[in-house]
Amino acid sequence: MRILAINPGSTSTKLGLYEDRQALFTETLAHNPAELAGYRTVLEQHAFRKEAVLRFLAGKDTPLSSLAAVVGRGGLTKPLSGGTYLVNQAMLDDLRAAERGEHAANLGPLLASELAQAAGGIPAFVVDPVVVDELDDVARLSGLPELPRESKFHALNQKAVARRAAKALGRSYQEVNLVVAHLGGGISIGAHRKGRVVDVNNALDGEGPMSPERSGTLPAGALVHLCFSGRFTEAQVRRKITGCGGLMAHLGTTDAQEVEKRIQAGDAHAKLVFQAMAYQVAKGIAALGAVFSGEVDAVVLTGGLANSELLTGWIKERVAFLAPVLIYPGEGELEALALGAWRVLVGEEEAKVYA
Repeated sequence: MRILAINPGSTSTKLGLYEDRQALFTETLAHNPAELAGYRTVLEQHAFRKEAVLRFLAGKDTPLSSLAAVVGRGGLTKPLSGGTYLVNQAMLDDLRAAERGEHAANLGPLLASELAQAAGGIPAFVVDPVVVDELDDVARLSGLPELPRESKFHALNQKAVARRAAKALGRSYQEVNLVVAHLGGGISIGAHRKGRVVDVNNALDGEGPMSPERSGTLPAGALVHLCFSGRFTEAQVRRKITGCGGLMAHLGTTDAQEVEKRIQAGDAHAKLVFQAMAYQVAKGIAALGAVFSGEVDAVVLTGGLANSELLTGWIKERVAFLAPVLIYPGEGELEALALGAWRVLVGEEEAKVYA
């Protein structure tokens, strides 16, 4: 069975064609930012991106008629439990309304649906979208009733590597307690208790450890003062938190490899900032150990930054007391999408219905 996986990003569309669980090819279609700027909203880009996908598939001599399913990255819909969902009209209507925000991932279900229809009405799926919410009630409360904690994180990759880690431990995902840290442009740390992410930071909005481009949780009083200082608009403050914070704010770059080069050249400030990021990740991991009363089967590090032996080494030094540390670098989202669809197609899982 051939499965087409689609992962739209802000200036690119990642594609993967899979034969059952084996990748036939993966590719990143880069889009000119100037061309994308001509669209008022993200969803207006869907026809442009669809044509780019079709041109690419034609160049690979891959007709839509050869596909068994199309799966896209899930967008900002209402909160959902984890799993593979059929793309239906209710989901598409919610994404078009964009009441929960504009995001490139909102294009995933729309592209999957349109390509699936063009292929003759084959299934269109999304898998573990960013809005997966399996929080325990006790984890949802903050200190203000008006501000409950929200679950927005790298659910797709976190759950994929959690399954991989469970297999390495000789058990199923539903049998283990894991703390999984996705280390990328944003950083999310989740407590996976027997197949459910019962606590996690809202990485989309910048909560948790600082990252290459997000500020992480900030001192509340100082943040309130900053917001009402008159120096910044709301949009500017949001940009400082979710686009220009972390490494970018301190070092003027989001490139971890560049930061490591500075450290190797003797830049003490770069080393301090990079260590601080590792320190905050380690604290976040250790804090979630309390969710399991210390009964953690493994700590899992993943994401692009997990390629950094310097960063993962610093984290491991601080959290190895908690449980064995497993490292799976990269994000693997295309494979995770394809495997989620495959599990439904072969009957290992039942597709969920968005309502």
